[in-house]
Amino acid sequence: MTTQTFFAPADIEAIVQSDGSHLLRARAPLGGYPDVLTDHLKTWAGIDPDRLLLAERTSDGSWREVSYGDAWRMAVVLGSQLLSMGLGPDRPLAILSGNSVNHGLLMFAALHVGVPIVPISPAYAVMSQDYGKLKHVFALTKPGAVYVDQHAPFAKALAAVMTPSMTLITAAGEAGVSLQNLMATEPNEQSVVDAHATVTADSIAKILFTSGSTGMPKGVVNTHRMLCANQQSLAQGWPFLEARPPVLVDWLPWNHTFGGNHNFNMVLRNGGTLYIDEGKPTPTLIAKTVANLRDIAPTIYFNVPAGYDALVPVLEQDADFARHFFSRLDVVFYAAASLPPSTWNRLTAVAEKHAGRPIPMSSAWGTTEMAPLATLVHFSLNEPGVIGLPVAGVDIKLAPVNDKLEIRVRGPNVMPSYFCNPQATAAAFDDDGFYCTGDAVVYKDPARPELGLVFNGRIGENFKLTSGVWVNVGTLRPAVVTALSPLVQDLVVAGEGREDLGVLMFPNLAACRAFLGDADNKTDQDVVTDPRIRTAIAEKLTAYNLQNPGSSTAIRRAIFLMVPANIDANEITDKGNLNQRALLVNRVDSVQALFGDSPATIYSKGQGV
Repeated sequence: MTTQTFFAPADIEAIVQSDGSHLLRARAPLGGYPDVLTDHLKTWAGIDPDRLLLAERTSDGSWREVSYGDAWRMAVVLGSQLLSMGLGPDRPLAILSGNSVNHGLLMFAALHVGVPIVPISPAYAVMSQDYGKLKHVFALTKPGAVYVDQHAPFAKALAAVMTPSMTLITAAGEAGVSLQNLMATEPNEQSVVDAHATVTADSIAKILFTSGSTGMPKGVVNTHRMLCANQQSLAQGWPFLEARPPVLVDWLPWNHTFGGNHNFNMVLRNGGTLYIDEGKPTPTLIAKTVANLRDIAPTIYFNVPAGYDALVPVLEQDADFARHFFSRLDVVFYAAASLPPSTWNRLTAVAEKHAGRPIPMSSAWGTTEMAPLATLVHFSLNEPGVIGLPVAGVDIKLAPVNDKLEIRVRGPNVMPSYFCNPQATAAAFDDDGFYCTGDAVVYKDPARPELGLVFNGRIGENFKLTSGVWVNVGTLRPAVVTALSPLVQDLVVAGEGREDLGVLMFPNLAACRAFLGDADNKTDQDVVTDPRIRTAIAEKLTAYNLQNPGSSTAIRRAIFLMVPANIDANEITDKGNLNQRALLVNRVDSVQALFGDSPATIYSKGQGV
């Protein structure tokens, strides 16, 4: 495949309007797409029923595999059972456990017969102390049935939220109804046909919850039109998807729009295969991801920056693994946050060494409210930061807000509403029907819009110092993270109403221990307070400040945060990023220590302590 056919042309229309806003759209019109997402499943089951669709590890280390034909049959069987439980448009199916084959089969069944799915973050149940968010989700959506793979991890949470009108489904039936038994029943095929006939493009497919900055999560209505149009837009930007069905090894959670909509539906739409990765980019779970990638070479690899930070060292150290990983890889894709230049450079270097060919790097931008794709990189990149161009069928408005351009979106991929929240819905759209994201962007080159847009932070994150100088958190934060890499995983910028800037840093404990080389018996606290770590941070910040001496960029204070970000306190957004605003409010004692004379401060006014 040539470069010209691998990616779609970067051909957009950019118009500056009388109010100072910019309107961007792809010149290529959006092609046709089905009304209902499971039409793709039925199509592929007819074309190649034995083709592998989903696979997951079993307890003995083998792969449990489900073909398109099997998945289609189970959509009918389980769809019939969901209907017999009284589920329907007003009684959705809540799925509380993580990614699994069973989760996928129930998803197909519900989508096909018009039962909305409510995929819920397992963290709301297993990491929460008060189940506040879980109670909110259940009270809002009133599910008719709830599925968990295993009952024990969720027992306390389920006791707090379930009512007698809800049916509990578990994989083996240790509590509630057995999914295994349901899959072995004979379906009422006519009931499935009748129910499917009522499903339209505007029917609710999913209700996905997004936390935002404050308050309880909002339910985002995802219609079948949104999901199907989104995948047509993606296929037009990436024609190689239709030339070779994608093979993914993917851990990204299905309760989030990146894993559950973008990746899962991309596989389904293009007749691909999804190997469910039970690993994650953490020190304790990255080994599982590597083991899965040793078995299966993906054609596209999706991850967040932290995932690549964990994977790159393994690729660098194991040539055989690297050659296997890159052997049939079409694209390396990152999202959720900007990839640090240091990680980009290491990743491209190891790809050049072991792939024997260039591996395109790509990214995109979108939110839960747009299912999620709005902009896509479908052209060559030589550095991180660009989030792409509007995909086919999507209008992008860049609206002046204060000193920034807010990116707003209109198209068939955009939600009709927040679920049962008319006030939030009304506030989310401007007078022209564009969804207002609160994200800011700039052109990579204003004279050449076709080179793409660059993320420029959140409109509400920026603040002023006492001098009146604005601080652009969106560009500052990743720059400082890069400067402190690999010792710092992420950080929060503080300084509103103060003379200078400081950062509250979350340590990369694995990297800090590796840096010390003799920290096996040290506690985490001992590691980050080791004088060698303090000195290294001070040296890195001094070098950064020499290159960035201005008051809006120089970092004069730094302190470590040892307590991880708390999902119950909204300190982590639905994208998996740190919530700057919530962390500053919740960690006020740390902010005071940062700007005081606390001995915990490891960098103050340019001097390592």
